[in-house]
Amino acid sequence: MLPTSRDARRILVGTLLSAVGRGLTLPYLFVYLTEVRGISAGTVGLLVGWMGAVSLVLAPLGGSLVDRLGARRVVLPLFVVAALGTASLAFVTGPASAFVSLTLVALAFSAIWAAQTTILASLVDESERQRTFGLNFTLLNLGIGVGGVVGGLLVDPSRLGTFQLLYLIDALSYLGPAVILLGMPHVGRRVVTPAAEVVTQSKAGGYLDVLRDRTFVRFFVFGLVLITFGYAQVEVGFTAFARVVAGVPAGVLGLAFACNTSVIVVSQLFVVRWLEGRSRTRALALAASIFALSWVILAGAGLAGTAAPALAIAGVVGCTVVFAIGETLMSPVMPAITNALATDELRGRYNALASMTWGLSGIVGPVAAGPLIGAGHGFGWVVMVTFGCLAAAGLALMLRRRLTPVQDGRLAVEDDSQPARVGAREAEDVSSPEEPGELASARS
Repeated sequence: MLPTSRDARRILVGTLLSAVGRGLTLPYLFVYLTEVRGISAGTVGLLVGWMGAVSLVLAPLGGSLVDRLGARRVVLPLFVVAALGTASLAFVTGPASAFVSLTLVALAFSAIWAAQTTILASLVDESERQRTFGLNFTLLNLGIGVGGVVGGLLVDPSRLGTFQLLYLIDALSYLGPAVILLGMPHVGRRVVTPAAEVVTQSKAGGYLDVLRDRTFVRFFVFGLVLITFGYAQVEVGFTAFARVVAGVPAGVLGLAFACNTSVIVVSQLFVVRWLEGRSRTRALALAASIFALSWVILAGAGLAGTAAPALAIAGVVGCTVVFAIGETLMSPVMPAITNALATDELRGRYNALASMTWGLSGIVGPVAAGPLIGAGHGFGWVVMVTFGCLAAAGLALMLRRRLTPVQDGRLAVEDDSQPARVGAREAEDVSSPEEPGELASARS
């Protein structure tokens, strides 16, 4: 299951190292800033929202820089910025210093994902990319899970030093992938073929070219719908429904998230194997349907409520377990399709726009969930997200006919009769804009 590229394996090690550090602090930011640093909950909410806004606004710029300068020149400085921002969180004293620290972190994460994904895609063949992205997601969850367990053993709200230690270790963890990348001077540089240079010189290029790719635009819309009614509902919608409607103790939420991570780590590699040679869009439709099922299970927990607390707890935990199966289907396929559509000269921009679906849905999702559940319409929220996921499943099936078999993952190997890659600019010259695979290029 490991990629054949030694460089790709080293990048994955960096992913694991930084994920462990991230797991140390991820569950405790709110607790740290409110209970330890005495910042009001409302202010912390605004600060977290500001982080999302910064990352969202700067993501397109990050994608452009990856294409123009090469992912290496972008991601190495950003790892340092992430380390500085995280380390400075250990010493915040109030809202102003927290604002500066979180802005640095948001600045770093506005382009790290796109740059890292671009690097990883460049190191493996089309036939390996889906597996590699699945393994990357597994290691990310494993690292966060391990970090979360260690952080839970060390942290103590009555002792400031325990939080400072966690943030300083987290900061050091970002230097791990930076050191690994520095040891591979040939990796992550701007790679553009002579043909692509001719295209770049003869056409405007940039995000307008990406937006002319109608297949990618439809894929972007699908991703926005899926994530808005899926992932984006977990942090606020799921937790609020579990606490307010199902009435489960707060500790059950920790158990539920632990079970979710465990299922991902155990099952991801098996799912990636199963996906080999199968339609990626059908896998996404299945993932969306599984997300819908998980919300139905959560509704069952709400119906049980305090009258049957054991059933409510089982429903809340069961929701996250089922949701995890959908995640294992979605995580390797989404970046695989993005990079199958991307051209080498625009790969950073494609990945940056793909990452923006997370930022946009991260704003829309909580805004939709909070008022509904807070106003006593918890089951109305469940109906909304369930049908939203089912709508995403329909969009995935509609997308299938616009992709070539290779882009959809239905061909395990390339051959001369069915090229695995059609350049976006070449597609404009040889096919109608309405044909499947328009503006496509192989990538994972």
